Amino acid sequence: MNDRGPLLGQRSAVIFLLGILTALGAGLLTAAKGGAIADAVLVGGASFATAVAFFHTIIE
Repeated sequence: MNDRGPLLGQRSAVIFLLGILTALGAGLLTAAKGGAIADAVLVGGASFATAVAFFHTIIE
């Protein structure tokens, strides 16, 4: 009945997972340092984008 494939490939899922973990780590460290929540969200978003680009480059 269900002939659809997976929504994401395994490589993409790993890259996004590593990006999310990087963003969470950077955001939590920023908040723990005493930064505002808005700063932590912005740092997390920027680190997510950078990490996804980085891991996309190095993971084949």
